[in-house]
Amino acid sequence: MTKALVVLFWLLTSLFVLVLVTLPISQQTHLIAGTTVVIAMALLKAVKPTGVWRLIALALGTSIVLRYVYWRTTSTLPPINQPENFIVGLIVYLAEMYCVAMLALSLFVVATPLPSRVAPRLRDDELPSVDVFIPSYNEGAELLAGTLAAALGMDYPPDKLHVYLLDDGGTEQKRNSKDLQAAMEAQQRHAQLKRLCEELGANYLTRARNEHAKAGNLNNGLAHSSSDIVVVFDADHAPARDFLHSTVGFFRDDPSLFMVQTPHFFLNPDPIERNLRTFQKMPSENEMFYGIIQRGLDKWNSSFFCGSAAALRRSALEATEGFKGRSITEDCETAMELHARGWHSIYVDKPLIAGLQPATFASFIGQRSRWAQGMVQILLFQRPFMKRGLKISQRLCYMSSILFWFFPLARLVFLVAPLFYLFFNLEIFVASGQEFLSYTLSYMLVNLMMQNYLYGSYRWPWISELYEYAQTLYLLPALASVIMHPTKPTFRVTAKDDSVQESRLSEIAWPLFAFFCVLIAGMGMTVFRLIEQPYKADVTLVVGMWNLLNVLLAGCALGVVSERGERQSSQRVRADRRCELILGDTVIPAMIENVSTNGAGISIVGAVKGLERESLLRIRFTPLSRLDGRPELPVVVRRVSAGAGSTTIGVRFQTSDPIHFRLVADLLYATSDRWTAFQAARRYNPGILRGTIWFYALALKQTVRGLIYLYRASVPARADSPVPQQRAGEPT
Repeated sequence: MTKALVVLFWLLTSLFVLVLVTLPISQQTHLIAGTTVVIAMALLKAVKPTGVWRLIALALGTSIVLRYVYWRTTSTLPPINQPENFIVGLIVYLAEMYCVAMLALSLFVVATPLPSRVAPRLRDDELPSVDVFIPSYNEGAELLAGTLAAALGMDYPPDKLHVYLLDDGGTEQKRNSKDLQAAMEAQQRHAQLKRLCEELGANYLTRARNEHAKAGNLNNGLAHSSSDIVVVFDADHAPARDFLHSTVGFFRDDPSLFMVQTPHFFLNPDPIERNLRTFQKMPSENEMFYGIIQRGLDKWNSSFFCGSAAALRRSALEATEGFKGRSITEDCETAMELHARGWHSIYVDKPLIAGLQPATFASFIGQRSRWAQGMVQILLFQRPFMKRGLKISQRLCYMSSILFWFFPLARLVFLVAPLFYLFFNLEIFVASGQEFLSYTLSYMLVNLMMQNYLYGSYRWPWISELYEYAQTLYLLPALASVIMHPTKPTFRVTAKDDSVQESRLSEIAWPLFAFFCVLIAGMGMTVFRLIEQPYKADVTLVVGMWNLLNVLLAGCALGVVSERGERQSSQRVRADRRCELILGDTVIPAMIENVSTNGAGISIVGAVKGLERESLLRIRFTPLSRLDGRPELPVVVRRVSAGAGSTTIGVRFQTSDPIHFRLVADLLYATSDRWTAFQAARRYNPGILRGTIWFYALALKQTVRGLIYLYRASVPARADSPVPQQRAGEPT
């Protein structure tokens, strides 16, 4: 009876909302209602931003969105007997409905996300045995050594921890390739990594053939190991010492739990963050997903495997015959299959690994293309909206994650829609300028406020639009390819160890510059139409402002593809570790202030004689990991700065021995708290108004910078050139 009453309540509520939304009211009345809702949402955000008040604010916003949908559906579509207008208008309408549908799914997923969970602490005798898999394909030995050292340094009983390097770059197939050079490289890699694992104390494992990409590699690891829990780290994802104690405890209390997923934290900025210089002050793009969306998915038992930084139950994987590999996003596919079989997942919102992101815009696009194609493959092959075993809530969650990747289609429509009117005089909607402002402006403001409610300090205004636009022109071919040939895409490893030594334009920058020119031409057409057709000035001004917003967005993207040169591949993080510097026979007390994957910043009290650039030193400190004695880490001095009563030096690690990698890992990955603190320092909500002003000021600056880079690229470099080529580290 209770359930029936609940259903009746929601039916009556839905009917009431439907009647309210479809009430015939005047344009002025709607404008007043929209303004009232905006003010109410702003007040609730300032006074009562959480709990039921948050839901009330979102419900108010939803009412305006639905009013807009009703208006667009019933009053604005061009007549069907004008096919040139109707077809374009319908395409724009469908793109808007896609956005409304994605907003609805977002509201369902993240309206009330779960707080982060804390694993129960187990005694040593209660801890399960753990196999750590580090799949690799073409990563270098030094990068792999750092990840292996960090995995071996995790705080866990040594007899229960087994670390495996799963090397798909040294398979028998590669070592026996008909390409002699490729075969020799694979043989050298095989011997080098096998020796590295022996020296570090890890297990080296390869296989006969490179079949089913990463999923096949992981399944080969399953076939040659036996521990209760399997942990997966990508080759460039090094764990903190507390990773296992923060995850494996959940498996004891829930026998149906198949996975504990943790976020991916990155030591280096992605290309957009680096080129716009926002890494230190603005939350990263991935933080919206890992900080909010995964917590929302967790509420509905739909948090999915992200390919790394996760602990999985072996018996669950065996029930599905291992990791699934039909799509090139084996992680999400595997999780969905296990959810459909009744297994549970948990998400822990605490950064417990530190990884590397693609350094160049081209590799960034390659990574996102693979994600987009893999998600579309899951949609086509697995059909999550009707997959047997999934609950309705889980189907909605998976569809939200998959349908997101169709954003290039909608984004392209919004970019070109104003141009259809400005260049070809096509009516994409039937409305006056006043009607457009009354309905669309209130809808846009409410939409911005709802996004701010949902994501707050995890995503600043307009940043999602920038990331989507920067990817749109490049992901469209990838989407078209996988839709026409679903089995064609193959798994491609994302390059993480590339770098930009000199400032330059990205090799794939030209589409964004070309489209920017088209949008600028649209601004010219706006002026022309205002002069030639003054009787349509209201509509022309509205469409022209729409195109102007697109120009600012496109201009900011010019800065995205203007690659800044960089000297260091990763950012430094706080260390605060006491140490001793050994210079010849002199022992100097010091403090390691910060550390990166390649070096550290060290402070010394007073001045030190004989300490200069290129000096060779050894660092000695007490490691937190289980290491015998007090081993020393050799470094070379790269910078010396003398201050009032102190000296600061920058050093570069000289890692020539396995113990050196263990020491670097101990410094860099000793505790995850420093990563949490770094994220917290840049997580704040600038608000819609201040965030909008900041973004469009950034857009103007990046437009100029992008055009300067274009000019430099178009002028042949000469010794007497008045425009010198900028090198890494130089100001712009």
